[in-house]
Amino acid sequence: MLSILAFGMVATFMTLIMTKRLSAMIALIIVPTAFALIAGFSTGLGDMMLAGIKEIAPTGVMLLFAILYFGIMIDAGLFDPLTRKVVELAHGDPLRITMGSAILGLVVALDGDGTTTYMITLSALLPLYRHMKMDVRVLTCILIMAVAAMNLVPWGGPTSRAAIALGVDPRALFLSLIPPVLTTAGWVLFAAWMLGRAERKRLGITERVVMPLPGQLDLSTPDSDGTPSTRRPRLYWFNAALTATLMGILLFGDVPLQVLFMVAFAIAAMVNYPQVEMQRERVAAHASNALATAGLVFAAGIFTGVLSGTKMVDAMANTVTGFIPDALGPYMAPITALVSIPFTVLISNDAFYFGMLPVLAHSAEYYGISAMEVARASLVGQQIHLLSPLVASTYLLVATAGVELGDHQRFTMKWALGACAVFMLTCLVLGLFPWHA
Repeated sequence: MLSILAFGMVATFMTLIMTKRLSAMIALIIVPTAFALIAGFSTGLGDMMLAGIKEIAPTGVMLLFAILYFGIMIDAGLFDPLTRKVVELAHGDPLRITMGSAILGLVVALDGDGTTTYMITLSALLPLYRHMKMDVRVLTCILIMAVAAMNLVPWGGPTSRAAIALGVDPRALFLSLIPPVLTTAGWVLFAAWMLGRAERKRLGITERVVMPLPGQLDLSTPDSDGTPSTRRPRLYWFNAALTATLMGILLFGDVPLQVLFMVAFAIAAMVNYPQVEMQRERVAAHASNALATAGLVFAAGIFTGVLSGTKMVDAMANTVTGFIPDALGPYMAPITALVSIPFTVLISNDAFYFGMLPVLAHSAEYYGISAMEVARASLVGQQIHLLSPLVASTYLLVATAGVELGDHQRFTMKWALGACAVFMLTCLVLGLFPWHA
């Protein structure tokens, strides 16, 4: 019964946001509350929700100050040269813009952090998409696939989770995944090419006749509220050095991300806008975006808190593994890969890798399928994982781009499923995990 309610809760939530019956924030609060009450968990429901909020609170605080920091950098004009270079290379051609978006996204995503990747790439590309009147969903689709493809670096999260859960070497796991990561990156470039051609057709722009661009593109965005008076060209190298230091500490340091972004924001605001009134204006300019994103993250904490506290996650895992007949045992590697696709969307990575994956690996062991092979198979679903409403950085992406989560999911789903197929096919062809034991 609990398992049925769990699947019903997830299905109801996805239906409500994809049909725009409720906003994501409201659905994240109302749906788990209703299903928990139906399941008879009125006692202790508040504690479950609070536990989920506490677990996700550090991420929410980090996102809040990351948005404020990069907002200051956008206002000060740090990314203006990059945007102008993209404009110069694009020559008003949507296809060149989408291909440039994919390349930039894949390179920046090597940091393994979706939040910083989105902030950097959106600040550079969003003004261009808006100027060209291109569909912003194309940009969010390309960027989220780029991050998903590159997120398998050892410091990205999923690889280390799979390695820890199954007791395998994370470095060895990652090195074996380089070929499928590269082919998936190729799929991202292919998707960008196809989407660029579609935008050419929609806008009535041909390869030979492209849209002219003005000499001075307005680099401000509605989200940024950046005006020429906020630009700080004389402080460009200071801001660049501050951001480079921030990225370096983020990648190689041991400072909590929340503290890192809080301090960086304070320094950036103080140096670029020393007057108190200007600081207040800059914070106010980005407050709506920052608070909306943080609110969604905390609401997601309620959802995950109910899933964990009611043991619905465990019930879902047991149901799935219980439905796998013995006859399919030799196929546990591809089954793990296929199971990872929906479940890394429906539940958190922690729940999947530390809850479901050990059970699947234990079953595979009876048929001679190694833990390393199961670990590789489990990462197939990461190519679609970022479409999950439980991923905090995704809310940053859609909020900054001004795209509804449901619209983004519908637009991106087929391309993300294609990435999963490419990743899995590459693994099977190269023998990274067997089709049949």
